[in-house]
This record gives sequence, structure tokens and C-alpha cells, in this order.
Amino acid sequence: MSNLVYNEMLKIVRKKRLWVIVAIVAVLVALFTYAQYKRVQEMQERLGTTDWRTQLQQQIIDAQNRLNSSSISDEWRKYLQIRLKQQQYYLEHDINPSAPGAPTFMRMFIENAIDLFLPLLVMVVAADLVSSEASGGTIKLLLTRPVKRGAVLLSKYIALLLSISFILLTVAFLSYFISGAVFGYEGWRLPLLTGFVAQGEELNTANVHMLPQWKYVLIELGLAWFVCIVVGTLTFMLSVLVRSTAAVMGIMLAALISGAILSNMVSSWHSAKYLFMVNLRLTDYISGTAPPIEGMTLGFSMTVLAVWGLAALAISFIVFTKRDIY
Repeated sequence: MSNLVYNEMLKIVRKKRLWVIVAIVAVLVALFTYAQYKRVQEMQERLGTTDWRTQLQQQIIDAQNRLNSSSISDEWRKYLQIRLKQQQYYLEHDINPSAPGAPTFMRMFIENAIDLFLPLLVMVVAADLVSSEASGGTIKLLLTRPVKRGAVLLSKYIALLLSISFILLTVAFLSYFISGAVFGYEGWRLPLLTGFVAQGEELNTANVHMLPQWKYVLIELGLAWFVCIVVGTLTFMLSVLVRSTAAVMGIMLAALISGAILSNMVSSWHSAKYLFMVNLRLTDYISGTAPPIEGMTLGFSMTVLAVWGLAALAISFIVFTKRDIY
């Protein structure tokens, strides 16, 4: 098995997709770092101070002004109301939730990338693990070796898991070291509040507790890894079922983009909570953001994603071991 996994990792590395992903992440992190730097500068110039309390008070005022507008949607109004109460809670307890620093940037980058950017990176690697060999005919040569089909497919899946872990580590390290050059590398022990529970338009703070930022970031990385594993497994299944790599990428791209859109539109469609793409933003439960559909919890979303992932993995092995290769 170790030789098979090594062989699969060699194939992935030789395609140079991992290195392309590293380059994409480096460029985007640099762009987002610059954008965040300009945003901080603009805020300081507008307020005439670097005091975070003044900045947070201005954000609260801006949110209140937007809530007074009659043109915003009900979903956006609900989000703003919950966000406003969180900001007021931080201000009352004298905690800066956005203290500048590389760990803060890393945390915010993961939160914004978990439902689309990270899954897209995983999809690039997983889309052709099987389909490219099936369309190219090399799968026949691979299956002539005295190894069971299940072992061949398992080696590909293990290689996928290793690649996903490499991608997450790359995102973590690059976001930390590149942003740290601008914002500094301090902030691992910054106290953050978690345990907010959105109940309708109310914010339940009964279970709010404090975590150091390093632990908060580790939790978010773990949730992002879980999401990437599920998306990678679903893409892996499509790679087994469909011979065309372009078709696999098209299907997954459509699913991920539709999920990003649905998350803002499905508050009254309760059955949508069983779709995997509506449950990808697991980090929202940690920060206390309202879920897309009322009643959804972290445990529910992780269960839904786990069921989708396990079903996709089972289908992959059943189809690959049973169907004729031609």
C-alpha cells in the first residue's frame, strides 16, 4: 500500500498542480493583505485615531444606520442585528476582536475561504485522480498489477487526503508569514469570545466563553480540513463515475457556487439544510453568525457533511470495484 500511495503522490506532484495551488494562494494572500492594510489605513484616516474602541463604535453606528434602511433584505437585516449585538458585547467587555496581527488575518482568511476558495483548491487536485486515467487508458495498465481494485482506489484516496492536508498547511503558513510582514506576528494569545448562539433575531450569550486566538485558529483549521475532506470525497466520487475531468470540475463548480448563493436565499426553504453545500460554513457556528436556516447547529451540519462524504466514498468503491474497465 505504501508503494501505491507513493506512486499516486508522484503523479500528483508531476502534474505540478500542487505548486500552481501554492502560487495561487501566495498571490491571493498578498492581495488580501494589501487590501486589509488599505482598509485599516482608511478607517484610521476617517476617524483620526488608532483606538480600536472608537473604530468599533463607528462600526456599530454604521450597522445601526443600515438597519434603519427599508431597502435591505430580511436575511441581511437578521445578520446585521446579530452582528451588532456581538460588537456591543465585545465593546462592553473591552475585547478587540480584530486586533491587527498575522494570527487575526489567518483566522479571518480561513473564515472567508472555507465555503468556496478552499473547496475549489481541493477540487483541482481531486477532479482527475481517476477520470484522467480512465479517459487516457492508463487505468487498464494499473489494474493489471497483482493488487485488488479496492487497494488501488484506496491508495488514490489516501493520496488525496495527504494533498488536502498539504493545501491546508500551505494556506495556514502563507497567510501567517505574508500577512505578518505587514501586520506583525503577534496576537496568538489575543482573547476571543465564542459560544454565541443565534436564535432568530436574538443572540444568546449564556454560553459565551473566552479562548486564546491560537486555540480558536486551530479549531477553525480543523473545521476547514473536515469541509475540504468532504468536498474532496465528493469530487473523488465524480472522478470515478465520470470519465471527463472537465465535466467533474464543472459539476462541482456549479454545486459550490450554487451553495454560496443558496446560503443567502434559503431561510424559508427548510429542506435545503440537507444539501451539503449549504452546510460548508462551519466556522460561522464558532463566531456566532446566524445559520442559513434557523435551527441548524454545528453538530447538525457536521453530521450532514459526514453522511454525504461516507455515501460518496461507498459509491466510489462499489462502482470502481464492480464495473467493467474498457
